[in-house]
Amino acid sequence: MIAYILFTCLAILPLLVYLQNPYFLNDCGYAITGFKIGKRLAKIKKKFSSILDSFLDHVATHPHKTFIIFEDSSYTYSQADKESSKVARALSRHAHLKQGDTVALFMANEPQFVFMWLGLAKLGCTVSLLNHNIRSKSLLHCFSCCEAKFLITGADLQGPIEEVLPTLKQDGIRVFILSERCDVDGIETLSDKIQQASDEPLSPELRANITLKSPALYIYTSGTTGLPKAAVVSHDRMWRAGFLQRFAGVRSDDTLYLYLPLYHTAGFIMGLCGAIDHGLTILLRRKFSASNFWNDCRKHNVTVIQYIGEVMRYLCNAPKRDNDKDHKVRLALGNGIRAETWAEFLERFGDICICECYGATEGNVGFINYVGKVGAIGRENFFYKRACPYAFIRYDTEKEEPVRDSRGFCIEVPKGETGLFVGKIGAQTPFSGYAKNKQQTEKKKLRDVFEKGDLYFNSGDLLRVDNEGFIYFQDRIGDTFRWKGENVATTEVADHLITVDFIEEANVYGVKVPGHEGRIGMAALKLKENMDFDSKAAYQHVKHYLPSYARPRFIRIQDTLAVTGTFKQMKVKLAEDGFNPDVITDPLFYLEDNKGYIPMTKEIFNSITEGTLRL
Repeated sequence: MIAYILFTCLAILPLLVYLQNPYFLNDCGYAITGFKIGKRLAKIKKKFSSILDSFLDHVATHPHKTFIIFEDSSYTYSQADKESSKVARALSRHAHLKQGDTVALFMANEPQFVFMWLGLAKLGCTVSLLNHNIRSKSLLHCFSCCEAKFLITGADLQGPIEEVLPTLKQDGIRVFILSERCDVDGIETLSDKIQQASDEPLSPELRANITLKSPALYIYTSGTTGLPKAAVVSHDRMWRAGFLQRFAGVRSDDTLYLYLPLYHTAGFIMGLCGAIDHGLTILLRRKFSASNFWNDCRKHNVTVIQYIGEVMRYLCNAPKRDNDKDHKVRLALGNGIRAETWAEFLERFGDICICECYGATEGNVGFINYVGKVGAIGRENFFYKRACPYAFIRYDTEKEEPVRDSRGFCIEVPKGETGLFVGKIGAQTPFSGYAKNKQQTEKKKLRDVFEKGDLYFNSGDLLRVDNEGFIYFQDRIGDTFRWKGENVATTEVADHLITVDFIEEANVYGVKVPGHEGRIGMAALKLKENMDFDSKAAYQHVKHYLPSYARPRFIRIQDTLAVTGTFKQMKVKLAEDGFNPDVITDPLFYLEDNKGYIPMTKEIFNSITEGTLRL
């Protein structure tokens, strides 16, 4: 009888566990993967190896496996190894690069970008990944942040480099261009030197002093200060972010479609480095194309795609086809997808596992929605929280600071309530900060959060956890909004606007648009006395100085710009007003694609809100 009772209890135990936690098996699978990754990291710490070493291991084990497919060309692991060795030897001989030097890459997505990085890594160099959309002042700022003395650019980006070349020459910067000929004084050719170099392997001794804590990359992130900040990415950080593919369930026989920019964390670390960790084949594209996306997937048997929220919406908005579900894609990895887009994507394109994640380039803690819960950016897991402590604390949006109790400590919010996400800074969760920007590095740190002397990373994001433990993104604090998958710093845009001769003040903010992720740029302007708004001049200025995603799509002309008692510009009310001409009595302008600013009308407003006018 006792045996029967025990047998019955054991039989119904799984059911009881399931009723208590339907995601128990998912949680266990996540914990097991985390344990395996922990063992791998411990091994890497004991005897240091880098992502480059992982690449070289794959070169040795499967040299003839395709590594990169790009347009009409393809490169095996062995070919990529030889190309990168030629890069390293050419730069060692002609630029005298050595371990510890910092080199800036100003290139678009192409195989040579990958070869450049691998070659520089073989020399033990730190690589600064410059956004190829930036220009002028922003370009010089980003370059100076990392104190690089060398700049390598693609032939297609010679124009922007020539604009800042006098300053680069003045600072003693050596500029190399991937071309066989260049008549510009101060720009040295590199392609010819690479062709003449040997492809023999380089000695590991050239990078013998590199450790897990050594800086591997500088990746730029927009913040509240205006100009981009160079986040310091160590080799340890590269490994941890690259392991995201392991949590998502990527396999060594997968083919990854990589079209996100390689100057971003998502494209370079989560995409490229994660693929190298697994020894994948990568289908590399210059940029995203909705019309070619699924044809590319079919042609090259793509099984894993990366995304940002806007990409998924573009795919859903593309004309429907009979073969929408005819593909081999089984996994989508990324961030920023809206719940309604998520559901529509699955219904239209089939049973694809969507692995939504959350994190920041400089952040020390992130989340993964390993269950596939629609709309969630992650899920709480007991084991993960023990290894990487974090909290959601009450935040005062009026005072723009965390709420503290009578003892001076922060207050955790209960489940279901929105709170500021903070991650504890420690040995397992370090925060490297920003290059040459101690002030902004310190600004991201929160001290004495729950006890005297503790230290947390301030994500700047407001998140909410539901009763099942799923985490949802709510909003961003500070002066940054996100559009087209890019962070836009409002102060940087404002700094550019006030250089226009008829603009006295500028208040830049993001406004919501129905059916779109993030916020689109808008600017409230105060004009100089006795001067009018010159729509053509304003358009030419933003076109020249700002990338497309950062250009204010709407402009509002005001007599005075509202400020707080401490002279901080007030954005909340302006953002609430949006761009509705029925609500706003001030002169209002709309940036028409490739034409310029035109008066905003009710017809334009309706077309935008109804989704017939594409932004």
